Amino acid sequence: MTAPVEALPTGAEVMQRLIDSAGAARQPAADMADLAQVIRTLLAVEARRDTRVRLGGNLFDVVITSSGLQARSAVVLMDEIQGGCGPVIEDPERGWFYWLVPPGSSQQWEPHPHAVCLGAPHTITLPSLNRTVPPGPYWFRPSASDRLVPTRPLSEALAQLRPEPTPHAALAAQLGITP
Repeated sequence: MTAPVEALPTGAEVMQRLIDSAGAARQPAADMADLAQVIRTLLAVEARRDTRVRLGGNLFDVVITSSGLQARSAVVLMDEIQGGCGPVIEDPERGWFYWLVPPGSSQQWEPHPHAVCLGAPHTITLPSLNRTVPPGPYWFRPSASDRLVPTRPLSEALAQLRPEPTPHAALAAQLGITP
């Protein structure tokens, strides 16, 4: 004699069991809000819209320099070092480059006479992926999913090439920082 076969639960029953096992509060995990924001951001960028993102976290920090001739030479040097420079945004209105560097870089960045590194809680507006020329901020070096700009070689290149004018005073004024 064989034992009776128990019917498998339906998808709705499985979902209800998961909900019940979550407990009374059933609050989403704290990092889920961050994940949702990252997904919304990536979808907006993919949809070719400018998108404001928070620096730090798991995405990237940003190094800010002038976008003059010396900074352009630094991009060429980073092209050689990286086999193609990581993502750089040019803001022609301000005359700045935004170099996208690994997250957490702002905490390890040594004070630099020609660059500033910012992370959380600051934000940046990423231009849509198809914006590769002005007007407005655009991708001087497009974002590639497999790389960011490494900070040590970037810092060394900037120390060697010394892009001017430096962004320190303008950023301090913009952020409301007084000496």
